[in-house]
Amino acid sequence: MATKVKLYQKKIKNGRTSLFLDFYPPILKPKTGKYTRREFLGMYIFEKPKSPIDKQHNKETLKIAESIRQKRENKLNKPEIYSDHEQEQLKLKELGEQCFVEYFKSLTKKRSGSNKGNWNAALKYLEIFTKGPLKFSNINVKILEEFKEFLITTKSNKSNKVVLSQNSAVSYFNKVKAALKEAFGEGLLQTDINAKVKSIKPEETRREYLTIEELNKLVETPCNNPLLKRAALFSALTGMRFSDISKMTWEELEKIEGQGYFVTFNQKKTNGVEVLPISKQAYELTEGDENPKTMPRNVQVFDGLKYSAYQNKHLYQWIGAAGITKDITFHCFRHTYATLQLYNGTDLYTVSNLLGHKDIKTTQIYAKIVDESKRKASEKIILKM
Repeated sequence: MATKVKLYQKKIKNGRTSLFLDFYPPILKPKTGKYTRREFLGMYIFEKPKSPIDKQHNKETLKIAESIRQKRENKLNKPEIYSDHEQEQLKLKELGEQCFVEYFKSLTKKRSGSNKGNWNAALKYLEIFTKGPLKFSNINVKILEEFKEFLITTKSNKSNKVVLSQNSAVSYFNKVKAALKEAFGEGLLQTDINAKVKSIKPEETRREYLTIEELNKLVETPCNNPLLKRAALFSALTGMRFSDISKMTWEELEKIEGQGYFVTFNQKKTNGVEVLPISKQAYELTEGDENPKTMPRNVQVFDGLKYSAYQNKHLYQWIGAAGITKDITFHCFRHTYATLQLYNGTDLYTVSNLLGHKDIKTTQIYAKIVDESKRKASEKIILKM
């Protein structure tokens, strides 16, 4: 059955009429896999043209719209009239007309957890920058460099008086680069433009950590939330993130005779599969049976552990009660693990693997902390000369 394509008009605001095509029977959209009867052309005419210019605009626009209608009908019903090259060019043109902002929005919906929050924030800045749609065909190095500059200089959505932090700009721009890479992989972009644009240089931040003396003080200090205390110390002994600890089930833990305890899990942040050896002392913090296989498989190890302002209050009170004045968050226990491992002689490559870092450069920041600590230690012995 031949597909009929008709040109229709729909009234919109400000005395304008939007032009769209109607397909009967409905056609399949390759990207969504769904059938549709309408295709809005993004073109309009004046409902009541008041001047010769308005009339000329209507005449030319209707002519172009009719040409598009004819091409759509030809492509659907008489594909043989186009050469392979012409069909490929038509396909590329159609892909180029799709909106990158909408594509980014669709990727954001697939994300979860804190990562989704970062993608949502990046989407908001992308929408502010583009002020509407951005066709794939209009994406180039120049516009991406302009977006980069926009992120570096724009005010934060949280406070209009403060410029967006450098590291937030880094994160949001990297989300856009990731989307461009994915779009290239799907054939929506003809060139890997992501590879042509450098990321924003991150600003080095101070990574607070605890010394072994401070950590032992926390072991001795009671906490209003014993579950939170066990989880925090577990992080200090394994380097695992809060997100991975809170979702960890007994099924992910195992004891191998002669080798010890292991955790096999999907990192929530990177989605990479990790096999992490953990110490007997770390395992004891789970309060499980000697062999984790005897524990209920799908039950969370730290059942009831939740992230909230209320739980953070217990954390800060516990830190303060131990006489520690540093600004310590739960994530600092992961920093503590990395720093103490390096300080005690574990090589950088091994620490990077234990932390599940994809790039060893991420781990090198801890080496700087250790070097600084050693430098301070070297100045403590002073002779009276």
